[in-house]
Amino acid sequence: MDQTLNWLLSSTPYVEYRTRLDLLHQSENDLSVTQAREAMLENPLIKGLIQEITNWPGSILVSHKSAGHSLHKLVFLADVGLKVTDPGMSPLIEKVMEHQDPDGPFDMLTNIPTQFGGTGEDVWSWALCDAPSVLYALVKFGLGDDPQVKNGIEYLSVLVRENGFPCAGSTKLGSFRGPGRKIDPCPYANLIMVKLLAASQGTLYSDACHIGAESLLHCWAERQTFHPYIFYMGNDFSKLKAPMVWFDIVHVTHVLSQLPWLNEDARLLEMKAIVTQKSNTEGLFTPESIWTAWKEWDFGQKKAPSPYLTYLVASFLNH
Repeated sequence: MDQTLNWLLSSTPYVEYRTRLDLLHQSENDLSVTQAREAMLENPLIKGLIQEITNWPGSILVSHKSAGHSLHKLVFLADVGLKVTDPGMSPLIEKVMEHQDPDGPFDMLTNIPTQFGGTGEDVWSWALCDAPSVLYALVKFGLGDDPQVKNGIEYLSVLVRENGFPCAGSTKLGSFRGPGRKIDPCPYANLIMVKLLAASQGTLYSDACHIGAESLLHCWAERQTFHPYIFYMGNDFSKLKAPMVWFDIVHVTHVLSQLPWLNEDARLLEMKAIVTQKSNTEGLFTPESIWTAWKEWDFGQKKAPSPYLTYLVASFLNH
């Protein structure tokens, strides 16, 4: 592990910063941490990402699987530790928070074709496969106590049912609903809702978080026969991939590992074991699948170990 840690510390600034905080458990006030953070903020890729998505929301959200969309880039900035007080972040966050649905969630600019039950027009709306990610990013940026953010989390948290979070969205989306049975939970909605609720401090949303986590683990346990909303947990699901955009083993295992009551859960341990087997002899991890929108990043290739992917895996294997 020491060799792996040294490799991570000598890699990119955002990986060094997260490694010091999450793997070495150093204080935010530690000189080496503050220096790594300053280097991260000066990193051309990070600065470019902030500048790029300040034109929020950029393109229309056509598919929630579009890894290059501003939504997923916003979440990545939250994952690596950007804050509202960092250079360039305040103007971006102001634009994100400009469009809030009367119900509470923040809206995205979407267009659902009429053949899928939508209006066929560009509309500011929300769905349970995007709204939790926006709120998660705002919480991580340091706005968890903001009344607008709290209202959004409260509204979404009560949508949970006995078997998890459903496919749900704004009435402005028309009759649109994902390809599945209405009574089934949506695995991706459960994933990003649990991610949001785990990041929100306190026990206010504990019950919803427990139900959402159990829904994900049930999907894993019954993965041979249970595929709600056409989400599978097979070979493609098990390929190592970063950043955490869609429904895959790194994303699911990382999120569930934040929940202390699942430390000894056999289903989660099984997922961790599958990931563990994919390391090289030095304990490093190489992407098995990539998002081409992120090809400039260390995890945007499949030929060499990725510092960021290795950090992500180490953070949940050693949680």
